[in-house]
Amino acid sequence: MRRRGAIILAITGAAFLSALTAAGWLGGLRINLTPSYPLGLWRIEALQRPVANGDLVFICPPITPAFAAAYARGYVRRGLCPDWFSPLIKTVVAMEGQAVDIGEHVSVDGQPLNHSEMRRADAEGRALDAWSGGVVPTGFLYLHSDFVGSYDSRYFGPIPESGVLGLARPVFTVDP
Repeated sequence: MRRRGAIILAITGAAFLSALTAAGWLGGLRINLTPSYPLGLWRIEALQRPVANGDLVFICPPITPAFAAAYARGYVRRGLCPDWFSPLIKTVVAMEGQAVDIGEHVSVDGQPLNHSEMRRADAEGRALDAWSGGVVPTGFLYLHSDFVGSYDSRYFGPIPESGVLGLARPVFTVDP
């Protein structure tokens, strides 16, 4: 009889957690477990205007060989974006028509971008290929994170603006 009660309790608990998770997901809540931005609970806020430089956004990565490799290396996790990628949290630092120069650091329209040091290898010593730089194409965004180990547009280049899910707003976060 005790075992049956424990089973019922476990099933009820699992159902409750599943319902809570589904409600959070449908309500635009996401958990960030990467060090690019504070760890914790974030909310996707619908954009009521065009994307702008400086916006912190949730964005679905495009289905490209670069992101398939990023998934294989653990830079991108599984989620509900196309090809089952997890959305990224990144800051928009350049938009269509802006020039991005890649050297030891990144410059946008001739202005150095803070915290944009280029790395030749990831934390495990695997080579990182930098994006070649250039003008951000129409309909694309160049994304950045101040975290030195972030996998952002320094390496994968501009990505389609159409992947923007909304603004990223912290709900309950902690800085690592």
